[in-house]
Amino acid sequence: MSNQNDSGNDAAAIKDPDEWVTGDEPPTAAQESYLGTLAREAGEELPDDLTKAEASKKIDELQEQTGRGQ
Repeated sequence: MSNQNDSGNDAAAIKDPDEWVTGDEPPTAAQESYLGTLAREAGEELPDDLTKAEASKKIDELQEQTGRGQ
């Protein structure tokens, strides 16, 4: 019996932030908190006017830079 919820292609479920319907909204509280942590670790300043999509991309960038999320 196969598991219908396990398509075997998790990458297909991840949508590019540029395609998010809510991407132009302000970042979530969780994004802001995590971005603050990552920025401190990376020694970077964050702009005040990031959108939800931009915050997601910045999180990816800073995770790579700091070695988190691997």
